[in-house]
Amino acid sequence: MSAPLPVVLAGARGHGRWHVENIRRLQRKGLVRLAGVCELTPLTEEEFVGRLPEQSADFGALLRSTGARIAVICTPIPTHTDLALTAAERGVHILLEKPPAPSYAEYRRMADGVAEAGVACQIGFQSLGSHALPAIRELVARGAIGQLVGLGGAGAWVRDEAYFRRAPWAGRRRLNGADVVDGALTNPLAHAVATALALGGNTRAEDVTGIETELLRANDIESDDTSCVRITTAQGHPVTVAATLCAERADEPYVLVHGSSGRITFWYKQDRLLLQRADHGPEEFEHGRTDLLENLVAHLTTGADLLVTPDETGAFMKVVEAIRQAPDPAPLPDTAWHRIPGEDRRVVPGIDQLVAATADTLSLYSELGAPWALPTTRQKEVSSR
Repeated sequence: MSAPLPVVLAGARGHGRWHVENIRRLQRKGLVRLAGVCELTPLTEEEFVGRLPEQSADFGALLRSTGARIAVICTPIPTHTDLALTAAERGVHILLEKPPAPSYAEYRRMADGVAEAGVACQIGFQSLGSHALPAIRELVARGAIGQLVGLGGAGAWVRDEAYFRRAPWAGRRRLNGADVVDGALTNPLAHAVATALALGGNTRAEDVTGIETELLRANDIESDDTSCVRITTAQGHPVTVAATLCAERADEPYVLVHGSSGRITFWYKQDRLLLQRADHGPEEFEHGRTDLLENLVAHLTTGADLLVTPDETGAFMKVVEAIRQAPDPAPLPDTAWHRIPGEDRRVVPGIDQLVAATADTLSLYSELGAPWALPTTRQKEVSSR
């Protein structure tokens, strides 16, 4: 067995803690070794819950001193491109958290730089490692639900007001003159968008021909917390995704694959799907998942295909760009939301059903009659790239 690959993790707090645990899991399997942590403020052993590896605020220097083969980048969105290129220039392979960049231009700069350097790069859409994806594609290909009509995504989540204060970039569209484009569709529920696109075979930038957005907010933030998007694709199958962080009750996000004689519901965090079709009873299936860091290690050691390359996130980045270019999210009227006593969160009554209806009908909020979703909040971009 080959020696464990040395890994440097940039960003070990917040969601980075998940990466720490995942690296430890792969370390126990003898696949990797956590050689360094890059944080502006060093971790303590209490935070890390164990003996600390080498630490430095200088990412490039840490990659050199540790001899890292892989860099896991879990840092604020505006830093993704520069850190990925820092790793690529040193010949270090990359697992880059989603969203890969805050704009299409920054995404292209990252993807082109990584390709020129000749290093492997995996984008951290963990749901795209689900074994349910090829299973759903096979069901669609053999006509289990008839002809593919379109895809809908739904995410109804609950986030308190402190969520938007957890970091300087949280809830921001811009920070210190730089794009951030944090928002329900581009960050916490980005997997719903990316998974719906992937299931329809629309992953590359050229697969997207038009985008409509409705971006709104109940919270006192810059970005959207209640939004929907409809993507026109080159194949002619619309992809409509609705998301909110102001749900009445938190629910599992899902993607609906609509066919002419049936449909498939995919709860992508659970790797679970439900097949419903004419003249058959409902059938439910559970699948495994390939971890994206483990897949990157397998790519480097055995030549396995990468699951989520930068080019395979081009369509998602077209959505990010449309949201970036759209007018700033419209504040919902005070009558459209209320606070939950003792929970420090804002709720939009009826939004749970509206999100589900959007995925079910492939309609936008305004088309479903939401009184606060005025057509003026819609924006359409026809992409030629």
